[in-house]
Amino acid sequence: MDGTVMPGALAEIEKVVRLYLDGLYEGDGTKIAAAFHPCAHLYSVDEGGSLTDLPRAEWLERMASRPKPAEQGLQREDRILAMDMAGEEAACVKVNCCIPPRFFTDYLLLLKTGEGWRIVAKSFRTETR
Repeated sequence: MDGTVMPGALAEIEKVVRLYLDGLYEGDGTKIAAAFHPCAHLYSVDEGGSLTDLPRAEWLERMASRPKPAEQGLQREDRILAMDMAGEEAACVKVNCCIPPRFFTDYLLLLKTGEGWRIVAKSFRTETR
């Protein structure tokens, strides 16, 4: 592979990531579900140092019961920090986002499927402020 990026690929990836970030801020599970592949999992380390593996469906259920940042009038604070592609079908995107008082750094792994780019895994760190 020569390391070139297909024209428009980064814009397609950014569109999926922005859909995810919009869904988080708006508390919109439909947007989040559209950004994440149905087989996606979320990974983090709990306070005791144990790995947590959360399937997408369970996460979406939890999201449905959370207060929505947009409805609370909270300032939106999210940004894409880095995007990296491996060939034409794999990418990693680093983002910051928040649902106060929790602030997140996410590493999103995306693959280009027959349906387009989808997040297949999310690894994240949470800081409470």
